[in-house]
Amino acid sequence: MSYTDRLPLDLYRAAQVRELDRAAIEDFGIPGLTLMERAGAGAFDLLCHAWPGARDILVVCGTGNNGGDGFVLARHALGAGMQVRVLQLGDPNRIQGDALASRRAFLEAGGEAAPFAGLPESADVIVDGLLGTGLERELSGDWRRAVEALNDFPAPVLALDIPSGLHADTGRILGAAVRADATISFIGLKRGLFSGMGPDCCGRILFDDLAVPAGVYEAEQPSARRAQWRLQSGLLGRRRRTAHKGDFGHVLVIGGEQGFSGAARMAGEAALRTGAGLVSIATRPEHAALLGAVRPELMCHGVADATQLGPLLKRATVIAIGPGLGQSSWARALLGRVLDTGLPLVVDADALNLLAAEPATRDNWILTPHPGEAGRLLGLPSSEVQADRFRSVESLQDKYGGVAVLKGAGTLVRGGCARPVAVCTDGNPGMASGGMGDVLTGIIAGLLAQGFAPEDAATAGVCLHAAAADRAAQAGERGLLAGDLMPELRMLLNPDWTRCPA
Repeated sequence: MSYTDRLPLDLYRAAQVRELDRAAIEDFGIPGLTLMERAGAGAFDLLCHAWPGARDILVVCGTGNNGGDGFVLARHALGAGMQVRVLQLGDPNRIQGDALASRRAFLEAGGEAAPFAGLPESADVIVDGLLGTGLERELSGDWRRAVEALNDFPAPVLALDIPSGLHADTGRILGAAVRADATISFIGLKRGLFSGMGPDCCGRILFDDLAVPAGVYEAEQPSARRAQWRLQSGLLGRRRRTAHKGDFGHVLVIGGEQGFSGAARMAGEAALRTGAGLVSIATRPEHAALLGAVRPELMCHGVADATQLGPLLKRATVIAIGPGLGQSSWARALLGRVLDTGLPLVVDADALNLLAAEPATRDNWILTPHPGEAGRLLGLPSSEVQADRFRSVESLQDKYGGVAVLKGAGTLVRGGCARPVAVCTDGNPGMASGGMGDVLTGIIAGLLAQGFAPEDAATAGVCLHAAAADRAAQAGERGLLAGDLMPELRMLLNPDWTRCPA
């Protein structure tokens, strides 16, 4: 078995993967046809393991190397005694090089390649070998109709390298894209598989490095890196037995306009559950007593105007501003007062909307917008933000400084240092519910308060938040509440808390 579901962390742009491919062929002397043979054989192996009962295989091939991989797979299926049908899209006279050699080998083995004129009535598995990573324009004509036909077909789909129609660099859909049940990616993982619409199109992602030498990767710096909680969880370590609350910082949450007190409460509780030593909340005077009653560990203060923030700011080590803040004159005054301090900040929700109206730059803050808020910060429609999330998070950080977190499927984190953009691959659709962003704000603030550097706090916080949601979603994604994450945070932060020392 040459493929694996233990995916590498490094992610690349399509041009970089082509360079990795070139290096393997030209610098390390591996023939391109050998790489194609390995890709097709690995994909066939995956097909047999994923769908062991499959006997009727339909392979849809384009005219490039992606189609060549498909012909290799089809030849292996033929040799295994399966019923194999290959449908060719595009002019077969345009097929060249290794793809042409693979097509000829399939035909010489007794296979047939019929022109694409729609899909048959049935198949056990469909293999998508239509288009690879070089696609830049929207699909149209027969290509789009073929993709739509694959999506309408009831059989599972295995995509070779990338689902056809998905942009390899951005994860946007180019008019239409195959919705695969599994995707096997070759040589280098493409960053578009993990953000934007990538998670919707790829299904289960597996990887095959095609046995290229490690030296192939030395000249290419990854353009992004996957981030998961299991790789971040060791950053906290065990606490000293003599630790006290003053060792773990004091988070001040500012928010909770009329009707939105719950947002500030969730952010505050998340900061506590993440391990902050103390958490205060500055909110509308009408809310302070109620919030203190439902969660007495939070120190809740009614703040009628910005002048009353002074004593609270003196005691705080980190400020989280925005949950339920609103955009009233009260909110603007509080944000203005906070921006006058030198304290580390986590800025979310309406604080971001206020910042969009009066942009500023700061090195020690973390901005956590969703695509709509990011659009306002950048002066773009949210659709344009989503069309290239990697460029958007880079633009946010370039414009505002500090650390930018672009929330969504495949949340992105970019700091000001030389690290590649971090792409969180934990999380699930159940997180699409009110209050999740407030919990994330509190988690990041809690990690900052415990001494994490801003970029580390943002990356670890995003992954912890998503991993807690994955644990909570084991009871079902629909109906998942932001508050359901609280007990999971504690479990994830204390993986051995139930063990008694010998």
